Amino acid sequence: MARRGETIELAVLGLLHEGPMHGYELRKRLNLMLGWGRLLSYGSLYPALKKMLRGNLIEEVTTSAASGTVTSRRPRITYQVTERGTAEFHRLMSEVGPAAWEDDNFDIRFRFFSSTDMEIRLRVLEGRRSRLQERLDRVQRELAMTQKEVDRYATELQRHGVESVEREVRWLSDLINAERGMPGPQAAAATDND
Repeated sequence: MARRGETIELAVLGLLHEGPMHGYELRKRLNLMLGWGRLLSYGSLYPALKKMLRGNLIEEVTTSAASGTVTSRRPRITYQVTERGTAEFHRLMSEVGPAAWEDDNFDIRFRFFSSTDMEIRLRVLEGRRSRLQERLDRVQRELAMTQKEVDRYATELQRHGVESVEREVRWLSDLINAERGMPGPQAAAATDND
């Protein structure tokens, strides 16, 4: 399982790979990327940035911020990725072990898939699908065993979980087929109707 710090590092390097940003913009974009369930505080972001600065993965660029005709006395710090940071980003994106398809890391990696080789994308997508299929099988077994023992709301919650995982497995299968140049179910149906 990827440590939270590594996940934040990958996300920051990926965003800065697209262009320099100041801390506020980084936090805003990271929170959009991480989703509502995993909001990132400044107390988590700035220590990660300081660690990345010490590791020469990113660097600070200080500029004077102008507001109208009056120049602010407070300098504006923008972060940008270094050559070493770019190399680290590509190294992290090329890893294809279990951490690549875990819940905490998969969304971040998927966001930056355009920077990844197709074979690596396929291995990550297939690993994620396999992991979810294992989870789905386990949850379906548990649902079948406990349906008679729990109330209807607990059963509905379990069924909702099953449907969510099934939907993601279908989505991953469509992505894998698209990577391989194979039509997905919707494309095949559209072709059959022509």
